[in-house]
Amino acid sequence: MDFSAIRHRVKLLEDTGRSRLFENRDAVACPVCGQPFDQALVSRNDTEQLAPDAGLSLCLYRGTDRMVVFTHADDS
Repeated sequence: MDFSAIRHRVKLLEDTGRSRLFENRDAVACPVCGQPFDQALVSRNDTEQLAPDAGLSLCLYRGTDRMVVFTHADDS
């Protein structure tokens, strides 16, 4: 997923230089499951610590140079 191509549809919440956190503002579909994601963490780090809330589903996408974690709030 090319976040620079959809930058008008997502909001950059945090940029550490090695990882970026985006908020989905326009129901962009997750490339893994096809459902709109809530947030996406794009990381070039070898390791990343996550502390997801209860009721949160994760989709993982691994590219050649980065990992992307997409979050989905459970609507149950």
